[in-house]
Amino acid sequence: MTCGGCAKTVTRHVAEVEGVSDVQADVAGGTITVVSANPLETADVRAAVERAGYHLVG
Repeated sequence: MTCGGCAKTVTRHVAEVEGVSDVQADVAGGTITVVSANPLETADVRAAVERAGYHLVG
């Protein structure tokens, strides 16, 4: 992510994953923090990030 628009796009897509209650994107750090009451499938989050046009690393 290189700008606020990028962060907004990623945040919107990840927020659509079932069970996600909050998403915070850090453009400077190139990270997102995802909050959920229950465990999430990494594959679901990864797919959402990829739909936004980015790649999940790690």
